[in-house]
Amino acid sequence: MKFTATINFILLMISFTVSAQNRGGSITGKVIDKITKESLPGVNIIVVGTAYGTATDLDGQFSIDDLPVGLYQLKASFIGYDPITKTDVVVNSARPAYVEFQMIESVIELEGVTVTSDFFEMDPTELNSVTNFSYEEIRRAPGGFEDVVRALSILPGVAQQSPGRNDLVVRGGAPSENLYVVDGFVVPNINHFGSQGATGGPLSYINLDFVKETSFSTGGFSSIYGDKLSSVLKIDLRNGRTDQFGGKALVSATQFGLNLEGPVSEKGSFLFSIRRSYLDFIFDAAGFNFVPEYYDLITKWNYNLSTSDRLSFLFVGAYDRVKFNNKNTEDIYDNARILGNDQNQYLAGLSYRHLFKNGFSTLSFSRNYVKYDFIQKDTLLNPVFINKSIEAENELKADLVYKLSSTSEINAGFSGKLINFETDVRFPPFVTTFGEVLTVNSLSAKKDYYKGAFYTQYSDVLFNRLRITLGGRADYFSGIEKSFYFSPRFLTSFMINEISNISFSTGIYYQNPSYIWLSGNPQNNNLTAVRVDQFVLGYEHMLRSDIRVKIEGFYKDYKDYPTSTLRPYLVLANTGAGYAGADNNFQSFGLEPLVSSGSGYSRGLEFSMQKKSSEIPHYGFFSLTYSETYFTALDGVERAGSYDQRWIMNLSAGYIFNQKWEASIKFRLATGFPYTPYNSNGTQSISDFNTERFPVNHSLDIRFDRRWDFEGWALITYLDIQNIYNRQNVNQNRWDYQKMKVRDESSIGILPSIGVSLEW
Repeated sequence: MKFTATINFILLMISFTVSAQNRGGSITGKVIDKITKESLPGVNIIVVGTAYGTATDLDGQFSIDDLPVGLYQLKASFIGYDPITKTDVVVNSARPAYVEFQMIESVIELEGVTVTSDFFEMDPTELNSVTNFSYEEIRRAPGGFEDVVRALSILPGVAQQSPGRNDLVVRGGAPSENLYVVDGFVVPNINHFGSQGATGGPLSYINLDFVKETSFSTGGFSSIYGDKLSSVLKIDLRNGRTDQFGGKALVSATQFGLNLEGPVSEKGSFLFSIRRSYLDFIFDAAGFNFVPEYYDLITKWNYNLSTSDRLSFLFVGAYDRVKFNNKNTEDIYDNARILGNDQNQYLAGLSYRHLFKNGFSTLSFSRNYVKYDFIQKDTLLNPVFINKSIEAENELKADLVYKLSSTSEINAGFSGKLINFETDVRFPPFVTTFGEVLTVNSLSAKKDYYKGAFYTQYSDVLFNRLRITLGGRADYFSGIEKSFYFSPRFLTSFMINEISNISFSTGIYYQNPSYIWLSGNPQNNNLTAVRVDQFVLGYEHMLRSDIRVKIEGFYKDYKDYPTSTLRPYLVLANTGAGYAGADNNFQSFGLEPLVSSGSGYSRGLEFSMQKKSSEIPHYGFFSLTYSETYFTALDGVERAGSYDQRWIMNLSAGYIFNQKWEASIKFRLATGFPYTPYNSNGTQSISDFNTERFPVNHSLDIRFDRRWDFEGWALITYLDIQNIYNRQNVNQNRWDYQKMKVRDESSIGILPSIGVSLEW
């Protein structure tokens, strides 16, 4: 009935009879040098396939007016620079489309032919394992809930999690190994109901409407980034509109909200958004016993002090609550297995950027604050676990980029952090399903830590075809006995011909233990930073200017991973995903004696093909990954890692019928994760740890988008159906103490959702 009602509502929206006014729209933007951020005047800007075009003014700005409503490709070309084509530029009459081009000097030439790849931009310092997505590419992703993190699930090397989570598991690495950078500020976790000590959650709180573009590195990243082992997700936010005030009201699959933006005098602009989930209304009305509720808020303000100086402020906050409706004994029993997590978190950051000849510098100060309030109760409503923790990071950071010549640049920077950590844990003796007794009872800690980092790197082009990046970073952490670590990095890319290149990267990467691990037992202060040595070899080939094929092989060698002395089979590389309660023996919190004796490796081969939307109005992404991940804990037994997903296949594709209609699909297939079977009495055996696997899981999502344009406002609606053939993918099992048997936990079946956004 719910599905029928949803379909009827969508059909009603589609039959909306108010005639759209196909008035004109405009595209505005700016062109800058990618390295120095200097404005580029005289750049030719054309709307591909039309007679529209212009050139940038002395400030690098441009405007193209009176364009018919629709989707376009925009191309920038300039003598001495590689051309760039931006796809999926949406023009409507609600507000001007804003496009920023960051151009790179043409420095690689083969026999007089300048090597270009219009549709696929590159970073001269990150030479492999990097994929960029624009706002529109993320927004229209089927089954993505318009979530930045979920959009990455189709990339090679990214394991498939349950539909209710977006934990990133990249090339066999734990969910704690990922770095988030939002507008230049490092954020520990960008998710509602985030996992302590890890980086996952159900849904991101970054408002996609404010995202300009993203860049995701799945390994082998440069020395600019540290204290993480597996991946870097950069999210760049756009600035507010400067012509007039505007806004957007929206209802999506899980939330509704309001956006506002506009100018601040003639030199600045602002963005503001507030959103609220509505799932609690639905869950309450349907009589659910577990009801989540969340809010998030984001505001950005930027002001140009001069043509060379810019000041910006960013605030992002989230408020998460869980309510348990224990109306009867069945509700109480079901809720007894759920670890509740009320959570408050925010990022506040101030950044100052100064441009000078051939470079720029950035000075920023930020504060990240997260307050966790975990609780789990038994069937008698007695607390099984209580954890009230505060993690606050105050960071001062400076970065410098200097262009030495047309082919070379140098990057350098430093960071200093003051961390305030508090925790109050109440944990009555708990017997794990393996028979160990966790005897924390109570734990209270209040500590201040210090972190420091310095990095430098040099990038150049040699012999007209060889790019190199050589760098290193030094990291300091006061919370562990061995405080200093040095990480050398090397990346290179060799242009075989005008359409093919081969790349290689290697380096040492360190990550400090999480704060809750250090507080779990006095001996945990003797932990060292986790180390992984990475090697990535890749080949890239352009079938067309809008189609890229990539093959990459990787090897990650893990050392010094924390492992439990109480549970000698447990290495914390196997923790961090999902909800870390009694069902997995609270293993991710590290509330036991730990030693840095875990080791492991992950290796694999990845293939991907991506087509950008162009004059051929379809787009797509296909990836296929084979990998193996093994870890060895204190008992010396090598076992498959908990995130060892051998085969992963993804296909995402869409077709743009016209300026009004668009359809897309996403198909995912992956072999199951390892798991430990239960004995007939509900216990588990160490000898069986991660010896069995869940079945192969697969699903198909489809999505339809419809656009309307009226006089001064625009409407976008969509119908998104996840798991359209209702596949019951088993991704977890647990012991049912009422029925004394194993209960398989399958992902949600077919799930239709709608979205409506009104922009003015």
